[in-house]
Amino acid sequence: MPILDIQGLQKDFSGLKVIFGIDLAIEQGERHAVIGPNGAGKSTLFNLITGKYIPTRGKILFKDIDITGLPPHKISHLGVARSFQITNIFRSMTVFENIRNAILSKRKLHYNLFSTLSKIDGLPEEIERVMSLVGLATKRNEIAGELSYGHQRALEMALTISMDPDLILLDEPTAGMSKGETMEMVELIGKVTQGKTLIIVEHDMDVVFRLANRITVIYYGKVLASGSPGQIRNDPQVKDAYLGQEEE
Repeated sequence: MPILDIQGLQKDFSGLKVIFGIDLAIEQGERHAVIGPNGAGKSTLFNLITGKYIPTRGKILFKDIDITGLPPHKISHLGVARSFQITNIFRSMTVFENIRNAILSKRKLHYNLFSTLSKIDGLPEEIERVMSLVGLATKRNEIAGELSYGHQRALEMALTISMDPDLILLDEPTAGMSKGETMEMVELIGKVTQGKTLIIVEHDMDVVFRLANRITVIYYGKVLASGSPGQIRNDPQVKDAYLGQEEE
């Protein structure tokens, strides 16, 4: 049974069709990349999976639970976490406070000035573990908005994994990064998603082929091809529709 099963998914915006009927099954532990030209519907697909948009037609099953049309917070608490193209962190808070609040949210707890963090079972250790995992332990007291761009993306990754999700969706995680920062992020993604199921939208094909063991190509709202990296790299339709454009 796939961890995520998308069946006949469609999405219209005031009569404008963006997703035309996508069928896609993601297996447990898979590292799945979704690629395609700008406007193909990749981010819309993520928004449908995570509840930001409600499908016009079709069904989305997560761990055999129908999550079609559920609000984002309910989908999140079932075990789905997502990062965004634009960094989504609490910019006025420290690294420590960002991660603490994410973990408290996962536990459905609220922090206030009268709380004693040390009395919350395992919380300090969990915060330290996440900070160390993403390489931000030495940045714990720095304001998030003052971090370098690469460290801000690492912090966003920390917030994503703080929810201890079964399924992680990353939307353009290396956007705006230098070559060196990109390679560091690829290494970080590989490390923090071990044992998890990953779906990634990414334009950098080097990143895609380094991370994914399966790739789906979306071309203007439809699945053009789906298969292993080798199959996708050698697919004539994909070369004509997308990979050839990227190489140019």
